[in-house]
Amino acid sequence: MNELHYQLDLLKAMNQKLSEKERMYAKVCESAEGAFLYCSFEKNMIYALGQWNDFFDFEIRESKDFSRLLDAVEEQYVLALRDVLFLEKLGEETATAECQMKGRKIWLQFRTQVSYDRSGNPTDKVIYISNITKTKSQNEELTYMAYYDGLTGLYNRNYFVRLLSEYVRTASEKKSVISVMIIDIDEFRKINDGIGIVVGDELVQQFGIFLKEICGDNVIACHLHSDVFCVAIYEPSGTRNVETIYRAILKRTREAFHISSGQEIHITVSIGVAEYPEASTSALELINCAEIVVFKCKKQGRNMLQYFEPPVLSDFLDSIELENKLKKAVYNKDFYMCYQPQYYAGNRRLRGVEALIRWKDEDAHWISPATFIPIAEKNGTIIPIGKWVIEESVRQYALWRKQFGFPFIMSINISSLQYKKDDFADSVMEVLNRYKVKPGEIELEITESVLIDDFSSVSEKLKVLRNYGIRISLDDFGTGFSSLSYLKKLPIDTLKIDKSFIDTVMTDSATRVITESIINMVKALGIESIAEGVEEEQQYKYLHAIGCDVIQGYLFSKPLSPEEFEAMLSSSL
Repeated sequence: MNELHYQLDLLKAMNQKLSEKERMYAKVCESAEGAFLYCSFEKNMIYALGQWNDFFDFEIRESKDFSRLLDAVEEQYVLALRDVLFLEKLGEETATAECQMKGRKIWLQFRTQVSYDRSGNPTDKVIYISNITKTKSQNEELTYMAYYDGLTGLYNRNYFVRLLSEYVRTASEKKSVISVMIIDIDEFRKINDGIGIVVGDELVQQFGIFLKEICGDNVIACHLHSDVFCVAIYEPSGTRNVETIYRAILKRTREAFHISSGQEIHITVSIGVAEYPEASTSALELINCAEIVVFKCKKQGRNMLQYFEPPVLSDFLDSIELENKLKKAVYNKDFYMCYQPQYYAGNRRLRGVEALIRWKDEDAHWISPATFIPIAEKNGTIIPIGKWVIEESVRQYALWRKQFGFPFIMSINISSLQYKKDDFADSVMEVLNRYKVKPGEIELEITESVLIDDFSSVSEKLKVLRNYGIRISLDDFGTGFSSLSYLKKLPIDTLKIDKSFIDTVMTDSATRVITESIINMVKALGIESIAEGVEEEQQYKYLHAIGCDVIQGYLFSKPLSPEEFEAMLSSSL
């Protein structure tokens, strides 16, 4: 009897212990962020644990109920999930499947673990189900960022280069052709500066969306940077070729881009094309060659398409070499000044000189200002160059004024970038005061291009300079903005008639009419006139006869070195 009580007490204790373990396992499962299915092959029973009801609105009690899980996922994931749910049929221990739920943006992961006895027969199975939607979304976002541009939805630069490299590899094997187009929105900086970066971004976005629409089989596009895009065409043929895409771009750019703020923006684009294998045999070099052609398009007036040719690369490399030499010359101040005399037309008495910068590079080659000044304006070195020109010209003038004892006018050319500096007027006065030079003996020459960007702002700065007593000359008249109406609004003292008029004034009647009209008009406005580039006596006599005030050119004197000009002044005393 005691033995029976002992057995009953032991069984009761074991049941109690088992119940505690079951409760513990149940609590663990319930606290986990997921659902569990425990399958007993011996009892042919399936138990759902954890947060099952948060995932599904049905129950799984036996193996045939797994079909309900298969029905709950999108069709393309059914086979993979079936293998995981019935893993014991494959004789494997663990497996995982990620599935999107049917008609929902929810992703679930099914992870199965099967236990086997010594004979290899399955004894039990646990299937853990977890919600991986957030992780999947983050991974998809990272994948998108790795391959696509966030602003336009086109491929990003890195992935595009990878795809283009694959194009090149395939083209090399199959002897095919690839066309690469660089598309650059013209004067995009003016849009950003004038209307705002947000508007600029939306414009780039809309243009990118348009390019995405023309992509397709063997045509890919990317947002390279800022306002620059790249399109690659593998084996161009039929409607998949540069000319067809170019016509589509022209058609789109003839229409305005409608910005969400209500603005309408019209654009043009410059396009450079480089082709494999003619231009290059590598992806990056193809892009570089196409970019070089775009630079050429910009120089020639924008809004055009051009193809790469070998001389283009040679010219580009020469310009890069020249730019590097120029930067070095700026650092070392390897420039010097020449001075071309100006004479009054009536008595041929010296009026003054125009200060002209000269540069001989490290290889002893003379570089024309017409060549290096545009480069300096483009890369910003014109600011230190211009500052040096003012400093050197005023310093030299102060020496001559002291040496020869009589005043004349020192005329100095000023870049539009210099005028845009807020402290320009003050910086000029600082140099004049330091060398004790009177403002009225200095003349600053501006070109018509200075007026185009911001007429009112430039006019105000000119007034400040005039109030200091500095003379203002308008150079190259007739070659740029060419509006006679603004002359009466500008505070200028002198107008220079461009050499292109002087060259044909004796042979072309229309040129004579224009030249005479200019001189009569500026005389009526009380503005002094200077004819530059006068090389023939006949030109001088004609200009003097029609009332031109000052003559400048090789007829009277070429640009002189400081020593030559000093010798000329000494001989005239």
